[in-house]
Amino acid sequence: MTGDPASPSPVSAPLSVPLSGARRLRLGVNIDHVATVRNARGGTHPDPVAAAHAAVAAGADGITAHLREDRRHIRDADLARLRAEIAAPLNMEMAATDEMVAMALSLRPHACCIVPERREEVTTEGGLDVAGQVAWLGPRVRALGEAGIRVSMFIDPDPAQIAASAAIGAAVVELHTGAYAEAHAGEGRAAELARLRAGAAAAGTAGLEVHAGHGLTYDNVGPIAALPQVVELNIGHFLIGQAIFDGLPTVIAAMRRAMDRA
Repeated sequence: MTGDPASPSPVSAPLSVPLSGARRLRLGVNIDHVATVRNARGGTHPDPVAAAHAAVAAGADGITAHLREDRRHIRDADLARLRAEIAAPLNMEMAATDEMVAMALSLRPHACCIVPERREEVTTEGGLDVAGQVAWLGPRVRALGEAGIRVSMFIDPDPAQIAASAAIGAAVVELHTGAYAEAHAGEGRAAELARLRAGAAAAGTAGLEVHAGHGLTYDNVGPIAALPQVVELNIGHFLIGQAIFDGLPTVIAAMRRAMDRA
């Protein structure tokens, strides 16, 4: 994930408790970049599974891990340990390849989020073209769903992509918030937020559960967390980066407060 420069940590803010009857937005913590640091020198430290334990203890509602085809961060053994050791729901991000579908069917995570993937990209650069790949994606989404795995499509907030996601049987869409996060404050960001608002409403109308993620930070999470259809945010790069300065439990607690306030 990409994100805005780290802002001062709002750790001194009082804990916000949602009003009675208000929804509690779920926070999924992506631990990919703990594995990135480990892989920079090899060995076993820092351990992404230990980070997942710490995240759950600090209030994360789930753990997200992206098993890339080139295994640049998360490895097969990491996912196996996460599935075995972590009681919280595991969300496996993956490309819709035969290899990854077979891995998911063997592992049986709580959820799979299907994302676009290019070997040369640094991070996911946009949403998946579901509408242009219905024939390829449909059977794979069905196979995962029949195995009891909740399938999410990582898409831009585009009406055609939302409709295609519903048509192939996905249970969830995760709206790509990267353009919103990267836009300058003002009209540019307002326009991207309007697209996300419309996309979330359309997805809800289509019967899809709505998640969002990519590039979210303390400074920009509020308007996304406030979208009424969004029930889960998946955040990784910012949390892991800010944890260098403040510690992972403190950072997760602060993000949780920012989400609850929104």
